[in-house]
Amino acid sequence: MGRRDQDVHFLASKEEVQRIHEKMNELGIRSMGAYLRKMALDGYCINLDLQDVKELVSLLRRCSNNLNQYAKRANETGNIYESDIRDLQERLEEIWTDMKEVLVRLSSIQ
Repeated sequence: MGRRDQDVHFLASKEEVQRIHEKMNELGIRSMGAYLRKMALDGYCINLDLQDVKELVSLLRRCSNNLNQYAKRANETGNIYESDIRDLQERLEEIWTDMKEVLVRLSSIQ
């Protein structure tokens, strides 16, 4: 995309401008230029709440840390504990369940 050096201008009523600001606020967009450019080029703006994804990343980190600890213990002692494996399986199952829910919601975005 090139330099933005072209001026695009249009008039709107007071009510239309208020509605534009309402839509911007709903989406958490502060720049009217960015909002209007996105709407003109793509016809829509999406506000993604990524809290679920952040939680999944946190769960993945914990599982990864646990797996590393289990591997270290197995290398040091030669033992793998069934309870550790069960715990890891339960956490992974929880992650997959949550991931499926996130994917369903993401697939509904149009």
